[in-house]
Amino acid sequence: MTLAYEEAIGSLHGLDPAWPRPAVLDVLEAPENRHLLDYVQEDPFGAHVFPGNVPGYAPADFLRDLDAQLASSAPIHLWSYIPTCAYRCRFCQYPVVLVKGKPEVTYEKAKHWVDLNIREARMWLDAVSNLAGAEVGEFNVFGGTPSLLPEPEIRRLLDFYREEFGFTSDTTIRFEGDPSTFTPAKLELLRDLGCTKLSSGVQSFDDHVLELCGREHSARMCVDFVRNAQRLGFEWVSIDLMYGLLDQTLDSVRRDLDVVLENEITAVVCTKLHLASYSDTRTGVTGEKPAAWQLPSYRDKLVRDGHRWPTLGEQYQMRELLTDGLRAANYTEHPTMYFARDGLGPEKWKSIMVDQEKQEAEVAIGLGGSSSCRASEAITDVNSKRYIETVEAGRIPLGSATRFTPEAQEARAAKMALTTLQPLRDSLHAARFPGRSLFAEPWLGKFRSLADRGLVRLDSEAGKVELTQTGEVLVEAIITTEL
Repeated sequence: MTLAYEEAIGSLHGLDPAWPRPAVLDVLEAPENRHLLDYVQEDPFGAHVFPGNVPGYAPADFLRDLDAQLASSAPIHLWSYIPTCAYRCRFCQYPVVLVKGKPEVTYEKAKHWVDLNIREARMWLDAVSNLAGAEVGEFNVFGGTPSLLPEPEIRRLLDFYREEFGFTSDTTIRFEGDPSTFTPAKLELLRDLGCTKLSSGVQSFDDHVLELCGREHSARMCVDFVRNAQRLGFEWVSIDLMYGLLDQTLDSVRRDLDVVLENEITAVVCTKLHLASYSDTRTGVTGEKPAAWQLPSYRDKLVRDGHRWPTLGEQYQMRELLTDGLRAANYTEHPTMYFARDGLGPEKWKSIMVDQEKQEAEVAIGLGGSSSCRASEAITDVNSKRYIETVEAGRIPLGSATRFTPEAQEARAAKMALTTLQPLRDSLHAARFPGRSLFAEPWLGKFRSLADRGLVRLDSEAGKVELTQTGEVLVEAIITTEL
């Protein structure tokens, strides 16, 4: 047994005795699942990673692949990334641009990034002929902190996208922001501009935990944001909660859950603290530089100063506390760790992306955005200086692209579908990949191995593969290390 493995097992066994022992520990302790333990110890659980497998693909070829798919595509998911932030959180790897100072200075900086986003969007429309006519299922304005934008710039941005892209009466508009910047006036503006969904990275309702994260808002501000949004009639108010944070305890997470339930929040995304490199995993908005908490010297200093990182075992206790508590309160999980009150989910943009019968294209415009179609994927440049230079030179600032081989396309489709926690349907798989079956090789051997270890159930008569409860907990590790 190596020292690293001994440390992983020790961290797994580090439990809060006041809370139940998670069932997943039995699986992670088994020698045949050591690779799963390695993954959850070294990388986060709860991070969706579906990168291409052929690097060095030309961005122009990605744009052609996207155009070809959009010629006959169902509704797409459209992103506008606005990288402005008032500060950088200590866990943040995103390519954000700090906007602070005198009001007239911050206004001009924010306006500049709206200018750049619109200029880039126009180039996408010119380069991808079928993009303007592609129906937009959901439009998300994410960041960064786009709610930091001045009200006239919010209006200009939303008006541009609504006029230039394929918005319909069924398109939903979703806007992300920091609780402190979602002022009543901005909420009213967003409502009047047709936005029906809001997302906010609350992260915790514990002021001590928030302060250590470097967040510049209080728990009270988070609750006020939720109640103001509900009062103004937003149909979907979603918050992000993180677990595994510095000095976070099971009791603290329990209080977070209580606040969610007391306020009947529409949806909750539960995420483990992510300290693996976004640049390495190509997940979500890709990373620019290490977060403060990723630096070993800084992490060690925090421990010397009397702070504490939750063990791996405690993180699974936190995860189980959240999932069990939300399910008991009639929240449905779909996809993994995305919870919505019964009858309101799943998240529309996630279902467009990952549901087995959909899995449509996404286009992400802005610094560090991640775009994909079935044949390939691309990431926009994360370096703000280079991004600006490229946009001002009249070129789409795609930093890199990767292609999927036919085999990788099939694997990616199955992996994405598994993250929904819905049964994999062999009929849907065969319709998309003629002549292929989940009950033939190479899939059958993989699924039998997972079934032998209690992670999936195979039903060949019904033609479906379904995760067990433990398999749902480990789905990210399974799709990353075994499929």
